[in-house]
Amino acid sequence: MAPLRELHVLLHAPSAEALTRARRNAANLRNARPDAEVLIIANAAVSAALAIPDAADPLLRLCRNSLSAQGLDNTRELVEIEAAVVTLAELQTKGWAYIRA
Repeated sequence: MAPLRELHVLLHAPSAEALTRARRNAANLRNARPDAEVLIIANAAVSAALAIPDAADPLLRLCRNSLSAQGLDNTRELVEIEAAVVTLAELQTKGWAYIRA
């Protein structure tokens, strides 16, 4: 059997419920494939991300546009990206797998 190529996975969390699923998916993926590179991209779920800390938060990226639109400050100093849609598109063009949580 040929070796599997390196895994790069984007978990998109467009809602609070999706963020819960994405965090669980990230943990499951990292347990099964510890070498996988995983990012959770949160846009509309930014308020839930700020309100509910999780062990998966180092993988989390908050959409700055969503923070601004919702009038939120990133008080937890989580990593921000300019726009979720840009990051999702750019990383997919680099071969990252997209999964909507």
